Amino acid sequence: MASCSAEDRGETVHLSAPLVSVVVPAFNASPYIERTLRSAAQQTYANLEIIVVNDGSTDDTARLVEKMAAVDPRISLLSTSNRGVAAARNTGIEAASGPYVAFLDADDLWHPTKIEKQVNALHRLSQEWAAVYVLHHIINRDDEIVCSYGSHVARGYIYARHLTFKYVGNGSALLVRREVALEIGGFDSSYAAAGIGGCEDLDFELRLAARHLIEVIPERLVGYRQYPGNMSSNHLQMGKGALEVVRRSLAANPHLPHYAARSAMNATRKYAYWQFRRAKCSSLSVMLLWSMLRTEPFFVVQRILKKGLRWLQQESGSATIQYSDPPVRSKFDLQIIPQVEPPDESRRSRRNLVRLAAVDAKLNLFPEP
Repeated sequence: MASCSAEDRGETVHLSAPLVSVVVPAFNASPYIERTLRSAAQQTYANLEIIVVNDGSTDDTARLVEKMAAVDPRISLLSTSNRGVAAARNTGIEAASGPYVAFLDADDLWHPTKIEKQVNALHRLSQEWAAVYVLHHIINRDDEIVCSYGSHVARGYIYARHLTFKYVGNGSALLVRREVALEIGGFDSSYAAAGIGGCEDLDFELRLAARHLIEVIPERLVGYRQYPGNMSSNHLQMGKGALEVVRRSLAANPHLPHYAARSAMNATRKYAYWQFRRAKCSSLSVMLLWSMLRTEPFFVVQRILKKGLRWLQQESGSATIQYSDPPVRSKFDLQIIPQVEPPDESRRSRRNLVRLAAVDAKLNLFPEP
């Protein structure tokens, strides 16, 4: 595997700048892989090795990576048969030389300061702190910012809160100590084998959060790409996968108080409901509403009323189509990092967060930093 440190390139190396191994799982990623690798190579933190794991691609992915590796010796290519994103990430973790590993999906983008800020944050903390995440923008095919996802952040022992609020949100936001990634068994490839792949990153995060402390940089330093045809656009699979991830996590942590477990399932069912709606799978949507009737009656009644109102509008012919000019959008790579806005939350959501934070404080085995 080819790799090159900052010292090899004639740059000044400080002992406080450990090697970061960037793992890029790639399957038929030719439309985006060059942009993705440029965003990794242009990091202000230069002591990187960038490991692209070509997961059985049948397009030009390998050729494009080799072309970039010829210019930047920090980039290397590992090719395997198609085994799914979890197995590809695990291959990268095993091949990594650095004490820190960062994951970057082959169609996502990083802000130039992402790795530098994450290393600076984690490097000053004790070994109990296993990882650091950042927030993200959702971007389209043209690298334009479509919207910003979530403003909730938490640090320290966050397992109970992460089950409900799912702070990390995508597979390109996390930097983790390599030894910890190996300790928890890496990514679970059984989801892909069962046909419900797509939420392996959430599974990894929950196993991490159940045993370790996690830091956060509250800035939107990832451009998380969503478009028809990528894994996150398979709404049926994503909904089923999320439900199974949380079910497994709760089964593996039976000591979690009933309130926290119920909150996690309610939040995940809502997420899955919207995924099934987007997949136009009415049977699963109705089934989930039925399962939430006792624990989330307001949500269920609200959905039924809105559905009925839309039906009445269609029957009466009062539904109108409004046309508007397309919005002017900023490019992710030109975006100045704004302060993250406070989360828009209800009184009930704030009360839920306070209770879950108390659960985490009780479960936390580590002293406060």
